Amino acid sequence: MARLPLPPSRAVLVNELNRTEDVVAVHPGTRLVRIFTAHGNHPQQWNSFRYTGPLPHGRFDQQHPARGGKPVTDPGNGVLYFGLTVRTSVAEVYQTTSTVDRRTRGPRLVVVRPTRTLRLLDLSGLWPTRVGASQEISSGPKRITQAWARAIRTAFSDLDGLWYRSSMDSGGPALCLWDPPAGAALPVEPDVLLSLDHPGLDVPLGRVCAELNYVLLD
Repeated sequence: MARLPLPPSRAVLVNELNRTEDVVAVHPGTRLVRIFTAHGNHPQQWNSFRYTGPLPHGRFDQQHPARGGKPVTDPGNGVLYFGLTVRTSVAEVYQTTSTVDRRTRGPRLVVVRPTRTLRLLDLSGLWPTRVGASQEISSGPKRITQAWARAIRTAFSDLDGLWYRSSMDSGGPALCLWDPPAGAALPVEPDVLLSLDHPGLDVPLGRVCAELNYVLLD
């Protein structure tokens, strides 16, 4: 059985980091994909970090919870999740129901390129093993992965976030960005910003949902 204990001390995390091998550089030309909701009780914008957490679905939400595990709002701890492909984003965002609703709460698809190189701790490599965890860090209980996120954030405050394997898209790359410092790396305007029910997305979303065996609602 893969191991995923609570994180060790800060000294262990720091001592086992090889910045040449364990930090992924995501260059400014890299397209990052995100699906978000523009309406509902908690409307978002394409470039808005979420400062309230940790939420039950946020694998690497790094906010320190209140008593009883309740989320808090911390202006100094923003989080934002991206994939490198539309399929990864769809797989992650709609994993609970396996149903892609293109209208409720006004879902949007955004594609952006960072304005500078992002430096992310690579959780898909050997660093998790060296510090006592495993690749379960990308698929295990979120209560524990959030504890790892807090420990990593404290140990490596200069890093922009995490590079990890999507547990819903065959281990494809996914990114968790933290603000600060990653908020300053987003562009003024996105490359693509479309409502998820835009006709131009009919074919690509249909193909993605067929691959994932997700239901695509009209």
